[in-house]
Amino acid sequence: MSRARLPVPPLRRTVSIAKRSRPVKLTSRNVKAGNFFSMMRLGIIGLPFSGKTTLFNILTGMDLPIGALSAGGRFEVQTAVVDIPDPRLDSLSDLLKPHKTTYAKVTYADIGGLKVGAGREGLPGPLINQLEQMDGLLHVVRAFDDPVAPHPAGSIDPVRDLAAMETELLLNDMLTIERRQQRLAEERQKGMRDREVIDREIALFKRLGEELDQERPLRTLELSPGEAQILAGFNLLTRKPILAVINLEEGRTAPELDVRGDGFQVMSMQGKLEMEIAQLPPDEAQSFLAEYGIEQPGRERTIRASYDLLGLNSFYTINEQEGRAWMLPRGGTALDAAGTVHSDLARGFIKAEVIAWDELLALGGLAEARAQGKLRLEGKDYTVADGELIYIRFSL
Repeated sequence: MSRARLPVPPLRRTVSIAKRSRPVKLTSRNVKAGNFFSMMRLGIIGLPFSGKTTLFNILTGMDLPIGALSAGGRFEVQTAVVDIPDPRLDSLSDLLKPHKTTYAKVTYADIGGLKVGAGREGLPGPLINQLEQMDGLLHVVRAFDDPVAPHPAGSIDPVRDLAAMETELLLNDMLTIERRQQRLAEERQKGMRDREVIDREIALFKRLGEELDQERPLRTLELSPGEAQILAGFNLLTRKPILAVINLEEGRTAPELDVRGDGFQVMSMQGKLEMEIAQLPPDEAQSFLAEYGIEQPGRERTIRASYDLLGLNSFYTINEQEGRAWMLPRGGTALDAAGTVHSDLARGFIKAEVIAWDELLALGGLAEARAQGKLRLEGKDYTVADGELIYIRFSL
């Protein structure tokens, strides 16, 4: 099967939104601010020879060599920023014809260096720094035989490997919490802060330690908003949502895995086959997908699962200059959407004009939607639904 290298789309640096006659421009941000996502960041982890780089190639269209980058357990990272395919935005752009179309972005990081036993002494600082930056983790779990690259443990056992990686993250969090408990005890003894505040933190970290002692990841623990705020700066690894990607041999079915609570999902794909297909031109790729009975490419399935994992929706803004997709946590309000685009829109928020993307398509355009009164006026507390087109009215 021939291959064709696909270029990774560059990150565009400017976005815009319309307020009737007033355009506002914003330099693209590559960080998550508050509850606003300007870009989804996903780290690909897994034991050596599990297929991390295979998944990275599937998701990015790149053609990095596989089987070597993390073989020695070294810390290695490859990153790429790519557009998130969005047929809804394509349809809106075809109808409204902005000068350019800007898709939501996702950063993928192929992170090597994790191996069994790495977490007992604490993970290396550079590795932790990379993991901490991620909104979620894609854990590649090996379910294929390859005599050229045998499994480091000597056998194929996805359940064992999944538990082993969870243990490494859990051990690292235990060390973090133990260090924090020691620090809090010193602060309390020296009276460095308000004792009541310190005691609340001591109780919280004791609770976290007890949870980890029971070998339960912290993503399953219910926290109050105040407790979540205290932990925001610690980036505990077992609090991060995980999508386990079972890397199958061609023609094999996925093994049964225990899905444990919120923040943990499982999907499977035939990694080697899908990587080869991902390198092909789109028309050839579609033919091979049909031949092998793959209804949706692995890249698209992973993105959809990642949105679910992180609890994200998409909304759209379009004017004559630009049509753009944005990410918003589910349950986000019109005010949150305004702040996602620009803080000025949130500060001067008056109302939001809102319409579902498919309703606008059915009506044939914004003029028709306004003429028929289908552009609804909503206040700042309105909960934005997935796929809605939003125009912000604001005044500063």
